[in-house]
Amino acid sequence: MIRVENLHKQFGGFRAVDGATLEIASGSITGLIGPNGAGKTTLFNVIAGVHSPSGGKVTLDGEDITGLPPHELFHKGVLRTFQIAHEYGSMSCRENLMMVPADQSGETLWNTWFGRKRIADEERALRAKADEVLEFLTIEHLADHKAGQVSGGQKKLLELGRTMMVDAKIVFLDEVGAGVNRTLLNTIGDAIIRLNKERGYTFVVIEHDMDFIGRLCDPVICMAEGKVLAEGTLSEIKANEQVIEAYLGTGLKNKQKEEA
Repeated sequence: MIRVENLHKQFGGFRAVDGATLEIASGSITGLIGPNGAGKTTLFNVIAGVHSPSGGKVTLDGEDITGLPPHELFHKGVLRTFQIAHEYGSMSCRENLMMVPADQSGETLWNTWFGRKRIADEERALRAKADEVLEFLTIEHLADHKAGQVSGGQKKLLELGRTMMVDAKIVFLDEVGAGVNRTLLNTIGDAIIRLNKERGYTFVVIEHDMDFIGRLCDPVICMAEGKVLAEGTLSEIKANEQVIEAYLGTGLKNKQKEEA
């Protein structure tokens, strides 16, 4: 679905992404791991249009999407979440979901005067859809709670719920487990698996929790210093000497040798 070819992103003299090449298969849950500063989030930002690349190419189902802005990619079904949730804190969880779909009739002044029935019909449909999403994510009890007052893990679920309000093709999840307790992380994992298996979502997941990656992701891609270092199953990645050096640390490598 996504092909990244020789992608570069520089900030001044710093090469955050340095010739990364990878493919994301349709229908997969791909894990993206690597040490802090490896270029994972910058790679996400370039693919999702937050940053323009310094060089290279990104294609979606064969279409060149390199450098397209986020709102255009949104309409093509490319969505991302953030390590720190971006909820509208003063709005309810239901309202946060209802505002996601683009081109709603209530967004134009003309319709607020002459298209009130159409707006009311759309809002009823959006409310029903939002309630369905909240139930799917097992947070329907939070529908009327202000989004800024729910827990960090519930905010992550809400961000995932936003992707369900539109026809997402591929969703990039940036450290979905950061600051989330184990129970809610399992709930998030269950939702991702169900969306993948039941609705055909393709996911790319940045995460440092290897248990979470191992449960969800195949393949796993490891980055280091802006480059793709290795790709394979989590077991293969853990056994890769370069990965042990760059990501898991020389201490673990020595420990593995001692155990052998």
